[in-house]
Amino acid sequence: MPITDLLRTNAQIDGESVAAVERSPRSGSRKIISHIEYGESESHPDMAFRREMTWGQMDADANRVANFCLSRGLTRGSKVALLMKNSLEWFPLYFGVMRSGALVVPMNFRNDPGDTKKCVELTQADAIFFGHGYEEQTASIREELPSVKTFVSMGPDRLDFAMNYWDHVRTASPDATCVEFSDDDDAAIYFTSGTTGQPKAILHSHSAIQSVCTTERTHHNQTEEDVFLCLAPLFHTGAMMHWLGSLASRGKAVLLRDGRPESIMKAVSDEGITIAFMLVPWVQDILQGVENGSIDFARYRLGQWRLMHIGAQPVPAELIARWRRHFPKQQYDTNYGLSESMGPGCVHLGIENTHKVGAIGKAGTAWQAVIVDESGVPVKGSAIGELTVKGPGVMRRYYNDAESTEASLKDGWLYTGDMGYADGDGFIYLVDRKKDVIISGGENIFPIQIEDHIRELGSVKDVAVIGGYDKRLVETPIAVVSLKDGASATEAELAAHCEALPKYKRPRRFIFAPVPRNATGKIEKPRLRAMYGGEETKEEAKSA
Repeated sequence: MPITDLLRTNAQIDGESVAAVERSPRSGSRKIISHIEYGESESHPDMAFRREMTWGQMDADANRVANFCLSRGLTRGSKVALLMKNSLEWFPLYFGVMRSGALVVPMNFRNDPGDTKKCVELTQADAIFFGHGYEEQTASIREELPSVKTFVSMGPDRLDFAMNYWDHVRTASPDATCVEFSDDDDAAIYFTSGTTGQPKAILHSHSAIQSVCTTERTHHNQTEEDVFLCLAPLFHTGAMMHWLGSLASRGKAVLLRDGRPESIMKAVSDEGITIAFMLVPWVQDILQGVENGSIDFARYRLGQWRLMHIGAQPVPAELIARWRRHFPKQQYDTNYGLSESMGPGCVHLGIENTHKVGAIGKAGTAWQAVIVDESGVPVKGSAIGELTVKGPGVMRRYYNDAESTEASLKDGWLYTGDMGYADGDGFIYLVDRKKDVIISGGENIFPIQIEDHIRELGSVKDVAVIGGYDKRLVETPIAVVSLKDGASATEAELAAHCEALPKYKRPRRFIFAPVPRNATGKIEKPRLRAMYGGEETKEEAKSA
């Protein structure tokens, strides 16, 4: 069954129930996305706005989007890009584009104009829906996008080069379209997070997206009574695919447009959140608030919050140990996945396996996971190798990139680029990205192992270890350290702590600076290497 049919079923069964809530605190700095409200609530006076959308409204608006697309000649084979922040309109746009037969192309709203242009050129998008605040960026590159014939603005302003969503899309017919497509048809093009260079475009089918509904609902036992908190950007598979658990169970979701710890805790309390998908930085900030006294549990209703889960990046075991000290009755899960595997869940820890925190877990529902050597042969015992996965969410291919596809897809197996090992119970632990491994004097060094050790210091909030150019050893470890607010530490103290590591793993430099993370919470190591790693790249150093 195509993924769009699930929305129609929810509307038919329970069309009056709230499907999604969008809230933004009055003290927040973000602007209202639209000038039309689905159902603004007056019961939250501290909100700049709080909107609700029912399943029936979501379904009808998805039909309006589909009918608008068809009127513009956007149908099977067309590509429609979305450039916007999280909002209620995201959902009908996502499903409406697919109902027209076109492919939906979510784009990173944090891209600069040049990166947006490259993504549009790579996919040859035929249309762009852009959110309020992206008018200037879109206008600056529109003349350089010959494939785009339709521009649609989601904001209140009328622009001379774009149609207005509220005038032209919301006024389209809410009746279902007659476009037919199957599970095997193409549905979406997502982009990698770009932590190792220019993002790649990933082609997925309806069946791949549909499979996530089963995975997510099964892993987290979601029901109609659950309320899901979504802070992460919906343009990435991590957030959107976790939301599919709500779609599958007809549960409510809350889009919170403010990631400050106090706003998160208040949303959990006000909205009755039962499940929250978090990224490492948000967990770090909440813990710091709890530990410095700025967050007082007595002010919030938290008893219903049954599950917190993390994905998108390696999760330090020490971080979750701290979390569970403050939330001892709460369930926890680690979700591993890639955009190429249709997001999270191809491997997961499982809420029953918190004694294995630090591992990413075992193969998820309907998935297989095997660690292989350089020749693609499964390793023996706990040897380190590359994690490969196979299952219903594996991508079709990298769009317009046959070389990368051939390197990553082999006999249906997706080569993840993540290095790891399995313990005696079959739980998989990651040691680092294959491209992030530091080779120092012929020895392989996995930065995550050093990062975990440095995090044991109570003054450290975040840390990233990269390879810095060394004329004799080619590379040596450099640690970029971010301290907790009010905490202090010296290079000598960090060096003394690292004396417990083998000599070749000890960082040669400690840099006190922010640790940059992208929209999905992953450390931006290419950026750090460019800043602190030296002029030569790893490849140049090897050939020197």
